[in-house]
Amino acid sequence: MEKLKINVIGAGLAGVEAAYFLAKKGYQVNLYEQKPLRKSPAHHSDKFGELVCSNSLKSNRLDNACGLLKEELRMLGSLVMEAADKTSVPSGNALSVDREKFSSYITEKIKSEPLITIYEEEVNDFKKGYNIICTGPLTSESLVAKLQEKIGEDMLFFYDAAAPIIAYDSLDMNICYRKSRYEQGDDSYINCPFDKEQYERFYHELVNAKIASLHEFDKVFEGCMPIEVMARRGEKTLRFGPLKPMGLEKDGKRPYAVLQLRQDNASASLYNMVGFQTNLTYEEQRRVFRLIPGMEKAEFYRYGLMHRNTFICAPKILNEDFSLKNDSNIFIGGQLSGVEGYVESSMSGLIAAFYLNRRLENKELIDFPIETMIGSLIRYLMTTSIKHFAPMNANFGLVYNCPKDKNEASSRAIEALKVFLNEAR
Repeated sequence: MEKLKINVIGAGLAGVEAAYFLAKKGYQVNLYEQKPLRKSPAHHSDKFGELVCSNSLKSNRLDNACGLLKEELRMLGSLVMEAADKTSVPSGNALSVDREKFSSYITEKIKSEPLITIYEEEVNDFKKGYNIICTGPLTSESLVAKLQEKIGEDMLFFYDAAAPIIAYDSLDMNICYRKSRYEQGDDSYINCPFDKEQYERFYHELVNAKIASLHEFDKVFEGCMPIEVMARRGEKTLRFGPLKPMGLEKDGKRPYAVLQLRQDNASASLYNMVGFQTNLTYEEQRRVFRLIPGMEKAEFYRYGLMHRNTFICAPKILNEDFSLKNDSNIFIGGQLSGVEGYVESSMSGLIAAFYLNRRLENKELIDFPIETMIGSLIRYLMTTSIKHFAPMNANFGLVYNCPKDKNEASSRAIEALKVFLNEAR
């Protein structure tokens, strides 16, 4: 094991999962991270496992596909799930975290692991030995060029965006009110209610606001669509989307539209604008978003921004163990592999490490059960149409012969994974 060279490139969610898993299996791991020497425009922290967009890892319920995926990752010993559970903040049924404490927890765990050696450098070429590339959707141009040379074709991409973060003490709580949608039993969300006139004024300014840069919006990921792009689909679109007022009545009356703010840190001093990913200029974000009732004097801790996400065509490029078809010593993890979302990225980094470990132990390749969310996502990546391949979130539509009762589907998946992990030892 000492002579093996296992290199994990990138210390995001997928990279820390891969490095930690392999170190716990007894392997020496070299973990390469370009921060703090170099950061993309979307990165703000020097720490590992940085959440560049939302602080929410989506639903924690087992009748939700991402909630099931979280539970499956916990069963595999996921470091990301451990960190999220330890640093969670109130957010109804969702698992949201204090992003600074979350990254700090992961960074401390990785740095205290004696079998992980950390190198702060930008990697422009593959290292000798095994490589697990977990550089994420913001992979540097130089490494993208190297990957393109290796796989013999251009990388794919789409654009997504992050939402602004607001200082709590700049909100007008005489207008805003606390309530979770559909009476979830807490008041973890702050709600900014619009009447019809306020909404129409806001909508008009939003759709006519200046954007930061022109992108090919036909390549925008639907789950992270900029709010201004969504608004241009029609005046009612936001009221049936991120601003829907259902379940947010106050004093027995339903507002015309409602913006929800989700707690972003443990001290509740920062709040994230839910569903308000944006590509507006900073100046326009200040002007337009201050038209939202209760946010007239909003102070922006972090502005929203848009960035390019790079990924490969997994069914054409990857083997079932997440290694490249034309170089089986190079594995791809994280969003670069064609999954979309924090939890899904963590999964692919962990599974790449799982399969590398099996290879090094001379064990046969085994498929995760198709009843599980992990197995379903892997199956999608490896077998879907090459022509129509697109990044994918966890969803029950991927699960083979999925029961209509989602709790039943989750119970079936968990039992199948228990059997699988016992047999995989």
